[in-house]
Amino acid sequence: MNIPSELKYTKDHEWIKIEGNIATVGITDFAQGELGDIVYVDVDTLDDTVDEGEVFGSVEAVKTVSDLFMPLTGEVVEFNETLEDEPELVNTDPYNKGWMIKIDISDSSQIENLLDAEAYKEIIAG
Repeated sequence: MNIPSELKYTKDHEWIKIEGNIATVGITDFAQGELGDIVYVDVDTLDDTVDEGEVFGSVEAVKTVSDLFMPLTGEVVEFNETLEDEPELVNTDPYNKGWMIKIDISDSSQIENLLDAEAYKEIIAG
């Protein structure tokens, strides 16, 4: 299982790459594996400010739909439009081409609440 050490994580299986005040967000390799074949990614919060822990969209797999939760409060400034035609990128390349949104972070102190790779490994190990 791929859990890049340079990323941050949430207990809800989102990964976060922070570059300055912009955070790129997607779902982890573990999450996409649990969901199975992803057929649709729905993000209707573009240009909205969404609070930490609130739903920013959903991901639809063959047998289930799962909500996506904001890891940090911020404005959703970009959606990965490639996923509209190729949602399977979330399965094949979750940490690169399968990213979902970019957010402009409103409260950088919330970064301290995110998990590092080791803490995330402990959560998924049960």
